[in-house]
Amino acid sequence: MCIDKTFIETYGRMIKKRRIKMSFSNAVKAYFLKWNDFRTRSSRSEYWWATLFVGLASYLVGGVTEALVFNAMSIALLITMLPIQLFIIIASTCLVIRRLHDVDRSGWWYLIVFTIVGMIPLLIWYCTKGTEGDNRFGKDPLEQDQ
Repeated sequence: MCIDKTFIETYGRMIKKRRIKMSFSNAVKAYFLKWNDFRTRSSRSEYWWATLFVGLASYLVGGVTEALVFNAMSIALLITMLPIQLFIIIASTCLVIRRLHDVDRSGWWYLIVFTIVGMIPLLIWYCTKGTEGDNRFGKDPLEQDQ
């Protein structure tokens, strides 16, 4: 799981730190555990794995819902899914804001998604490697002390 090792000098002594990879299962777990965390950072891998999970799950649930169209049960299913959809909107917004924090951008930059060209810089920032080490939004999400 270690992709490279770095040594960071702190207060005159060497502290060994390692960079880890975020796996699919860890990213999905972090997505659900940090669903309301607007303050910290998320790595590229965490962002893209969680986005893949939400996309695939939405596709599967949409297919099941579509198969039940024009059925009384489908209306009940749609009503019960409203809280889940609200949860996904909040959790995904938090994930995007944490991703922007990783590239040292404020979460307010997410509002440019409502402009026509706003998706271009957002996509670039989603794909950009995060700030190495600490930044103003917290510590590097891929660094762990050994």
